[in-house]
Amino acid sequence: MATSFRQREIAQIARDEGKVVVDDLAARFDVTVQTIRRDLHDMAEQGLLERVHGGAVLSSGVSNIGYQDRQTLFEAEKIAIARACAADIPEDISLFLNIGTSTEALARELLSHRNLVVVTNNMNVAQILSANKGCEIILTGGTLRRADGGLTGRMAISTIEQFKVDMAVIGCSALDGDGDLLDFDVQEVGVSQTIIRQSRKTMLIADRSKFQRSAPARIGSLSAIDTFYTDAPLPTPLARKCADWGTEVVVARASG
Repeated sequence: MATSFRQREIAQIARDEGKVVVDDLAARFDVTVQTIRRDLHDMAEQGLLERVHGGAVLSSGVSNIGYQDRQTLFEAEKIAIARACAADIPEDISLFLNIGTSTEALARELLSHRNLVVVTNNMNVAQILSANKGCEIILTGGTLRRADGGLTGRMAISTIEQFKVDMAVIGCSALDGDGDLLDFDVQEVGVSQTIIRQSRKTMLIADRSKFQRSAPARIGSLSAIDTFYTDAPLPTPLARKCADWGTEVVVARASG
């Protein structure tokens, strides 16, 4: 198969699945892994994909990957991260959860927790937790982001400002090398910043693909986060910063 045609198919797979894996592509096209790596390198040079360990993901820019793609992107890793985070969330507390597929994965891991009060601007989180009869759910108002069920804007912020909760768990779209948490939606950034201010303890959940991505709007710094749950060790300079800031890093490995 000519390289151009193979790369077009690779691009389509990335659009359909949110990511591509080197070994899977080599088997699919009956070529060597070295050939696939060259393809992915070329496509990354063209800005079509972003390289990550073992493969590539859709290139970031000023807009995020589609919600359905994000649901399946690093799914096993998100589950592992969510389980590790849920294990550190006690019962009988109040909790903020924001928008994102990672916080939705966490909501599924909280279905057996008792006596939780959860405030969220994520309609999907509210729907998931509705199956937990031991969880009181408070959904903020706000402008509906139809793509992913998020509620943003001044009304969402105003609701969150009425609370001071024990713990908050947030996600982000990207993590810069200097420790800045980034997002694509300025409206959601304001909500996340308010959540951090109104929480006694804040945790971040983000898989390793966020290390490779960029987004234009700044939420804040890892220095404001108490515990960061991820699935791979941080780059050494950032790990040192976290140690200096007192930000605990928990690495949760996906099974299999």
